[in-house]
Formats: sequence, C-alpha cells, structure tokens
Amino acid sequence: MRQANRSIGVIVAVAVLCLCHVRVNAAIYKCVDRLGAVSFTNVPASQSCRVLVEESKLSFTNTNSGFRFSEHFSVDSDTYDQHIKIISLRYGVDPHLIKAMIRTESDFDRNAISRHGAQGLMQLMPGTARDLNVINPFDPRENIDGGVRYFRAILDSFDGNLPLSLAAYNAGPNLVKRCQRIPAIPETVDYVKRVLSYYKGYRGGKIDRISMPSVIRVREMVTEN
Repeated sequence: MRQANRSIGVIVAVAVLCLCHVRVNAAIYKCVDRLGAVSFTNVPASQSCRVLVEESKLSFTNTNSGFRFSEHFSVDSDTYDQHIKIISLRYGVDPHLIKAMIRTESDFDRNAISRHGAQGLMQLMPGTARDLNVINPFDPRENIDGGVRYFRAILDSFDGNLPLSLAAYNAGPNLVKRCQRIPAIPETVDYVKRVLSYYKGYRGGKIDRISMPSVIRVREMVTEN
C-alpha cells in the first residue's frame, strides 16, 4: 500500500484489476457515523471506529458475489454443522439447505464481508442484522440464527416457493415480488443454481419437492427486472 490513508475501496479496485488473491498488511475498521451509517476502512477517522479484522493475514478473495475480505484461514465445511442443524430445525428449514446457502454465500468464512457490506456466514446486511437483533454478525451462531429467521420469513412470504425465496434472499424480496419470477440478474440466477446444486449434493442426490422445478428449469423462470 503506497499511502497510509488509502481507503479499503481503492484496495478492492486494485484487487479487481489484478484478478488475483491479494494480501494486505493492515487492519480493517468498522465505523458508524452520527447518522448510523456504517463504513469500513483501514484508516480509522474517529473514535467510533473499532477493529473488525486484525492485521494478521488479512486477504481479499474474488467470489461469486464480488470481492470480500477476511482473515485468511481454512475451515472445514462441517465446522458449523451443529449450529446449522439446531437453528434450522428450530425454524423449520432443512439444515442441508442452510448449509448450501452458507457455502454459496461465504464458503464457510465467518469473517466474510462482501463489497456491498454483507457480513458473516450468511452475509447479512448491517441493516438487516439490526432488524434481526443480531449483535455480532461475525459470531457464527448469531449470524446463522439471524439468517435462518430471515430466510424463514421470506419462505413464508413466497408460500414456500424455494427458487423464488432464494432469489429474494440474494436480490431482495421487493424486487422478486415485483417480478414474480427470478430476476434476470446473472448473480442471482447463478446464486439460485449454485445453492440448489449444493443442496442436492448434501441430500445425497435427493431434493425437496418445492425445489424440483428450478433444478431443471431455472433459466426458464428468469425475467427482466
């Protein structure tokens, strides 16, 4: 990093140009201004900023949902199985489905932050996390609980239609309700396909009734937003 005050956005831009995995030796801070707006930076500008990710082994990774930064560490895909099972059953959602969502959202990286600011395993936006009373979105249990509760509400609002519910989790419920189909957003179409593919794999090749149509005909459900 050439300047001490270079923002995290510039670092991300450099990562995009390089199209590679980049390591940055600087801590990441989360700052909240007087109006409650949240920002992330490597240069804290006020006392409201707190360390979000320590300096050690900070990295950027290019993912399906954009660049995210996190502490660089490997985690087994079954690390959070106990949390996933307990919380999913609490809200009446298949644990295999939630695990497939987490794999797609963050690849089991509890410290993941997207370029849009979505946080943790299930990539909760800060406003959504506050609405769900998630105090620490980087705590695996809190994040999964909030994410599953949110997805349960989406499922209910779409009458259990799994493809539309997954699209709503990714692109937002309001957009999907206006479309009444999966929006023609490449990221959203790919997200639904990937989750359903992982879900089918976790279930040993079997998939719930409500998701069957989209496994075969996801692109037929796409419409312009």
